[in-house]
Amino acid sequence: MANPTSSLREEEVREQEGQNPPEAESSFGDILNQFEQTHSHETPGDQGREATVVAVNDDNVFFDIGQKTEGIMPVAALRDDKGPISVKPGDVIQVGVKGRNEEGYYELSLIKVERPKDWTGLQNAFDEKLTISGIVTTVIKGGLSVDVGMRAFMPASRSGARDVPEMQTLVGQEIACRIIKLDVEKEDIVVDRRVVLEEERAKEKEARLSGLQAGMVVRGTVRSLLDYGAFIDIGGVDGMLHVADISHGRVNKPADVLSVGQELDVKILKVDPAKKRISLGLKQLQPDPWTTAGEHYHAGDRVKGTVLRVTDFGAFVELEPGLDGLIHLSEMSWSKKVRKPSDLLKPGDNVEVVVLGVNPADKRISLGLKQALGDPWDEVEQKYPVGAVVEGPITQLKQFGAFVQVTENVEGMIHVGDIVNDKRINHPQDELRVGQIVRAVVLENDREKRRLRLGLKQLAPTPVDEYIAEHKQGDEVTGRVAEVNRNRATIELGEGVHAACALREKEQKQERRSGPVDVSALSSMLASKWKGGAAATSAEEPESKTDEVKAGQIRSFRISKLDAEKKKIELELVS
Repeated sequence: MANPTSSLREEEVREQEGQNPPEAESSFGDILNQFEQTHSHETPGDQGREATVVAVNDDNVFFDIGQKTEGIMPVAALRDDKGPISVKPGDVIQVGVKGRNEEGYYELSLIKVERPKDWTGLQNAFDEKLTISGIVTTVIKGGLSVDVGMRAFMPASRSGARDVPEMQTLVGQEIACRIIKLDVEKEDIVVDRRVVLEEERAKEKEARLSGLQAGMVVRGTVRSLLDYGAFIDIGGVDGMLHVADISHGRVNKPADVLSVGQELDVKILKVDPAKKRISLGLKQLQPDPWTTAGEHYHAGDRVKGTVLRVTDFGAFVELEPGLDGLIHLSEMSWSKKVRKPSDLLKPGDNVEVVVLGVNPADKRISLGLKQALGDPWDEVEQKYPVGAVVEGPITQLKQFGAFVQVTENVEGMIHVGDIVNDKRINHPQDELRVGQIVRAVVLENDREKRRLRLGLKQLAPTPVDEYIAEHKQGDEVTGRVAEVNRNRATIELGEGVHAACALREKEQKQERRSGPVDVSALSSMLASKWKGGAAATSAEEPESKTDEVKAGQIRSFRISKLDAEKKKIELELVS
């Protein structure tokens, strides 16, 4: 005698491979005969039973079937060839008991089949693949014994029960099944209940599916969770709740906000009868925050949020679930130090920002981080006027100049021409290095252009500064006439030190006279100088040619004015 468990396993393997249930290779007649000999006193149960409707809700009908526990049947299962059957409390209908559910209720169905009364009827049911009625008599090795007019065997895997205890609950109940093996000579009959249950569930699901439409709000239970969504049982039919439709806010995975067994209301977004797919939405039952964004947020508002994600061009900040704004890289800092957003922000950071613009139609909000910190130029204009001295490190060197960190968010620029006094340099690196601390004077403060121009050489003492420091007004000094221009002369007092000297009329270069020479007068002058010596003079003697100021002369001067601030020296001619 073949082992029914082995046949059961072979049948399950073939079923997984997509084949039709095969005929059993071994007879179960011996098992059934042995069972009859040891249990001859047992009698089969009733063929169906009358049940009285006691309650009806949207999903199920509850019946009194004469047992301590009530029976239950889905509303969708109450159908005949003409369509749905309407019932109310007190109605009596004929039902069959399929088993018990997890809550302990008897699962009922509309039984409209009869048990064949002879082998001819069984053969016809087998050939036509008809559904027949049977009474479960007992649990035996490998399955159940079923009375279908003759003794039949039902493998455990085809009983529709999950385990032996559940199989025990089928004893004495009338079930609907289908003959999958029939051997008249050996009186070997194998029946299948699971295929009938699956067909019933498919019909119930199809009936339920036909009653669902997009836009309906239904109650469901979370059946399973995946990375991309959740399957929701909405009354015997599963719908998919995609992770993007769970919340207006960002949800990384459904398990973060949902749990298996959780009950919730969902909205049907789409029904595809052909593929038997239902798309569900949860966030669609909540107001979209973008519809009121224009009312709640205005340019200039200070708001707080959490950094959701950081990109190469900026950072997205969640202001409320489903509503986020962008801080562009250019709006993160007043200085140019921030090269990428990740240098300053990371996901999870709580920040205070200023709303720069709101566009609900495009679902965009522009935010500024640096604006919330305050504009450093508000104090630069007053704190660093032209002439003020600043001190800070060199941050970077360019061909045209060097940048100095004046405050945390403000840099000043020293042009290459303002670095040293005494020579010309080609690049700031010839005199400076990054990180070097320098003192510089403010040459220009332009708030509109956000430009602070500095100078180094302006703080270094010049030859003029040193000359002025070593002399005072009234000092007599010697200098070389560098240039004469009408009534003024430029005097060189030393290397790099020049002064201005005003010339009197007699000190200016005299023009040659164009008239005839008075020879007698000239002779008298020469005779007089000869008698009196070279130093002799006369009232009639013309002015000495040495009074005439010419370029290249070394002359004596007296300092008439010193202006250290303007670096100016004025002289008057002494001789």
